[in-house]
This record gives sequence, structure tokens and C-alpha cells, in this order.
Amino acid sequence: MTLATLHDVAAALAAGQTASTELTEAALQRAQAPAGEGARVFTRLFADSARLQAQASDALRAAGIVRSPLEGVPVAVKGCLDIAGRVSTAGSIVLQDAPPATRNAPVVDRLLAAGAVIVGHTNMTEFAFSGLGINPHYGTPRNAWDRDGGGRIPGGSSSGAAVSVTDGMAVVGIGTDTGGSVRIPSALCGLTGFKPTQQRVPTAGTVPLSTSLDSIGPLAASVDCCAIVHAILAGDAPRAPAPLPVRDARLLAPETVVLDDMDETVSAAFERALRRLAAAGARITRAPLPEFAGYQALHVRGSLAAAEAWAWHRGRLEHAADRYDPRVASRIQVGAHMNAADYIDLLAARKRWQVDVAARTAAFDALLMPTTPIIAPRIEALLPPHDRAYFHANGLILRNPSLINFLDGCALSLPCHAPGEAPVGLMLAGLHGQDNQILALGLGVEQALAA
Repeated sequence: MTLATLHDVAAALAAGQTASTELTEAALQRAQAPAGEGARVFTRLFADSARLQAQASDALRAAGIVRSPLEGVPVAVKGCLDIAGRVSTAGSIVLQDAPPATRNAPVVDRLLAAGAVIVGHTNMTEFAFSGLGINPHYGTPRNAWDRDGGGRIPGGSSSGAAVSVTDGMAVVGIGTDTGGSVRIPSALCGLTGFKPTQQRVPTAGTVPLSTSLDSIGPLAASVDCCAIVHAILAGDAPRAPAPLPVRDARLLAPETVVLDDMDETVSAAFERALRRLAAAGARITRAPLPEFAGYQALHVRGSLAAAEAWAWHRGRLEHAADRYDPRVASRIQVGAHMNAADYIDLLAARKRWQVDVAARTAAFDALLMPTTPIIAPRIEALLPPHDRAYFHANGLILRNPSLINFLDGCALSLPCHAPGEAPVGLMLAGLHGQDNQILALGLGVEQALAA
């Protein structure tokens, strides 16, 4: 799978080889193709407004005005982000009758100010509460890999965002990430995805899952794409940082928890990636990270996501529980069993855990681990009545990315599989606030993996 990068698209637009109206029309045609995935990728297409935005972009370009590398580029936005005049359904039928948003989420305003063409709201796991991407209300977008074999999960919760990019319905997808929801679909679909430190990008105007953990990031074809889009979402100048060389980079590959239960494909791809980075001069240390072993024990009374989701959903579940995906509702209802003391204790434990992990990893520039320990399972194997398989796969797939959310760190997922193999993601992660360092190092890692 070869995807156009933002650099490629911007260069073609600048050279007059294409126009935003052409790009947008092609994206919409793919989204509306009867034999394609568009009906499962988008919960709502914004065809009329997208065409108008593309026309405006072409007119500005003709006048010599190019607002950013996103000028005239089709972008798909996850269905939990507010767009004025649209209903943010968040992958659910519970909110279908909710009033339309009265204003854009700040990240949407920043995308529009940068010249992006918003083609639609993408499908997602209902209320973002699963890493698999299965949605019983709007259908499950099929992973581009092994699609002819009956269909594999795209990963979640930003499922439609990922498939919109792999299938050419957008150049960039915007997702949210609470426990891996940008990085998981990126890994399983062969894309690059970036989860920022939470405070770097405003989350206002978003149907929340967990106000303590939610973050917003891009899914795209390269680290450079993600860095540029992240800068726009964060309100910074729209450019990638200067690459950091892999040579002499100090990288910790933790041996605790994150390597457990890897399948053969992921294990082989991860080991191959480490060898390539070592050959490029990276100083890789394999060592235990004991704090990761204690992560589950911190959550014996429940999770921040469950507690905060319950607070938001409890009234709706009282009156409309039968309209929820039962598997999502059951996860939210766990929060009902946490009391205020449990929640406060977990917040305090999180702070102590963050300090301990920071101290343990202070000598390193970044962490390396598989984004997910398994490749994308088949959709049919996780549908009802296979609840046990569903929750097992969900726990495995969320496990590694969730550690970084709890850390309030930042992380890239980069493809590390060989051509023709099942997609596998390599996670390059850093501490709170190290976003530019991880993106800069990610540019070097990407080059080394391609060598």
C-alpha cells in the first residue's frame, strides 16, 4: 500500500497538476462508491460544504494565498468532534436526535483556517470505548489488508478515520486517543499515527470518553504528515521539526508486560525493526520496567475512563440503555461501582506512577514497543456471541497504548512490517511534553526502518 503524503499532495497542487476540487471530488466518489467501504467509514458525508471549501481553496491559491501544507487537502474528522450545524453522534444512535453543534471544536476551526477540506464525520467505536473498531449501529469498516478474506477489524476507536486514509477518501484522518484510539488503527491498517501530550491540543467540543485521558491526533501516511497536522491542531506553525538522527539515540525497549502474548508476525516485525535501528547506530537497551507490571494493580477498583464515562452517560443509560452497544454499555457501567474515594485514590496513584516511570526512564530518549501485540483479528470472530474473544482481543490491543495515556505521554505508531505482510506498528513513546522530540526522532526512525 503506497499512500500520498502531504508533501506529495502539496507539491502536485503547487505545480498545477491537480486542484483541490479534483482531489475532493475523487475522495467523495470513493466514499460513495457502492462497492467500497464509504458507507461504513462515514456516518455523515459533507459533500456540499466540502465542494465549496475546495472551490474557495482553489480561488485562494490562484490569488497566491496558500495558508498551510493542508491547503485544499481532503481531511476526515472523527464523529465525536463538533462541527457547527452537524450532530456529533460519536458512533452511536443514542445521540442521533441531539441538537446540532452550535460551533466548531477548536481543532476543526484550526483545520479550516489552515485550508483543510472537511469531507465528513467518520465512524468509530460507539463513544470511543473499545480498541477494536466494531460498530453494530453503522457497520464496521473493513481493514484494507486481507479484505478479500472476509474482513479484519480496522482497530478503534478511530476506525473510520483510518480506513478513510487507506482507501483514499481523505489524505489525513483526525482521531481521538484515550487508550490508543489513534495509534491502534494506525498500526493495524499500516498508517502512521500520533498521540500528543493531552494538553498540547484542545479537546473542547468533543463528545468525551475520559476527560483525564482524551487527546486528539492525526492518522496519515508518514511522520512528516503527522508532525505538520499536529502542529496545526496545537496552534503552532505548520511545519515538522528538524529530524533527529537515530545514531546514538538512547532507546529503551521494555521487557515488562508489553511483549507478553505477541503473535509470531508482530514478534518478527518488532525484532526486525530493532535490528534495523541498531544497524543505524541506535543504542537500544532491553530491560525490565517494573512500573508497567504494577499498572493493572492500580485499576482494581476501576479505571479513569470507566468513572468519567459513567459520569457523562449515567442519565442516558437510565433512559436509553437498550440503544447502546451492550459491550460498550457494560464497560461504562463498571464506573458505577467506583466511589469518590476510589476515583481520588486512582488520580493520586497515577501521579506517583508517572513520577516513578519518569525516574526509571530518565536516561533514555524514548521507549520502543509493539503498538499492539497481535495483528488485526477477523471481524466475524469477534461478533456476538463471541463476547469472550471480543473482550480478550480488546484487552490485548489496548494494553500497550494505554500505558502511555496513563503516563500522559506522547507517542507515534510507525509501520514496521515488510511489504505484503500483515500491518504491524512500532510505538515510539516519550514522557509528558516531549512531543517535538518524539516527532523529530520519529522522522529518523522512519528513515532507518525504510533502509
